[in-house]
Amino acid sequence: MTRRAAIILAAGQGTRMRSPLPKVLHPVGHRAMLDHAIDAAEGLGCERIIVVVGTHSPEVRAHVERRLGAHAIAVQDPPLGTGHAVRAAEALLADFDGEVVVTYGDVPLLRAADIAPVFGGEGVTVIGFEARDPGAYGRLVMEGDTLAAITEAKEASPQVLALTTCNSGVTAAPARLLFELLGRVTNDNAKGEYYLTDVVALARGQGALTRAVMAAEDAVMGVNAQGELAQAEALFQQVQRDAFLAAGVTMSAPDTVHFAWDTQIGAGTVIEPYVVFGPGARIAEGARIRSFSHIEGATVASGAEVGPYARLRPGADLAEDVKVGNFVEVKAVRMERGAKANHLSYLGDGSVGAGANVGAGTIFCNYDGFNKARTEVGEGAFIGSNSALVAPVSIGAGAIVGSGSVITEDVPADAMAFGRARQVVKDGAGAVFREKARAKKESRR
Repeated sequence: MTRRAAIILAAGQGTRMRSPLPKVLHPVGHRAMLDHAIDAAEGLGCERIIVVVGTHSPEVRAHVERRLGAHAIAVQDPPLGTGHAVRAAEALLADFDGEVVVTYGDVPLLRAADIAPVFGGEGVTVIGFEARDPGAYGRLVMEGDTLAAITEAKEASPQVLALTTCNSGVTAAPARLLFELLGRVTNDNAKGEYYLTDVVALARGQGALTRAVMAAEDAVMGVNAQGELAQAEALFQQVQRDAFLAAGVTMSAPDTVHFAWDTQIGAGTVIEPYVVFGPGARIAEGARIRSFSHIEGATVASGAEVGPYARLRPGADLAEDVKVGNFVEVKAVRMERGAKANHLSYLGDGSVGAGANVGAGTIFCNYDGFNKARTEVGEGAFIGSNSALVAPVSIGAGAIVGSGSVITEDVPADAMAFGRARQVVKDGAGAVFREKARAKKESRR
């Protein structure tokens, strides 16, 4: 395999998104579109990845620096077309002797497998697709296996407009050839810009090979507006759903389940309707995720049951046969085998031992307004309903906390703890209170 590099164009202003967030940072599958493009380049084995950014979006530059480092950034200033954008990366690849592919930061569904066929040619290769509605796409004019021309729709004859094979914009060539051709591209056109597509005609003019490889139309879909972003998200989700169903995950209503780009689910797991997975969800084989649950940054082991209406936040770690029920939120807590929190509780920063039972309405009071602290519940402990465990605090193995308690001190193993005021009953006081309240209300009329 020849050496590979990628140039990802991400300098567009994205004004049609009508959003303060730069276009290429909008997410698909909870991941920035630009990251999807970088993932594809890494999947191709590219040893150099250069992202071309504009001066108008410092957020994009910062994003690339965090992901790849400052050495991976080229700046296009001012923006003078796609060919000009690629040339902005030329200096960073001056010593590179291999093939270069040009991709786009706003094409989130294009995967390494779709791009790979562009490599291995001696000349210029582009990715084409069969368009359902060719519209304003540039047409690929083919002569057998040779790409004869790329013709923009506004400049095409009726015969060329009848073609449905269109240009995706993804282009590859040996680095030296690519930049030599770009050096000859002019801006003698209506927009006064330098177009990457012009390298095809220049390559043919000097006898270099030109060819096209095909990809699915959905794979090369570009995103320029919010409606297209929603469409890309829908396509991404459908691919994820199909893959999980094929892998043995049961979903009775897959169209209602939403996945992140990195969701992992084992075979035999049941996902009920209206479940959302954020980034970092890891679900083992044979778990059950019930309806209206939200899981992000959490691990769920075999046999565990989550929901309905549960929320697992980052750091939630559920062992085998754990049950987290309706309206329970878990954050940064390890729950050991068979532990239960079935109703209306918040468990944050701590641990729950094997077989322990956390009653309805229990709260781990983990934050004092400045710092977080941990709550440790031992194996087989029983936490009565409506209890507040004020961290840092430890409940020993087999201990019992009485319902309605506020626990501020450690409870030893097998002990019983109560932290509430003594109940007082005053006979007849209820009737007296009602009469006074009724009279007060009447006096206001």
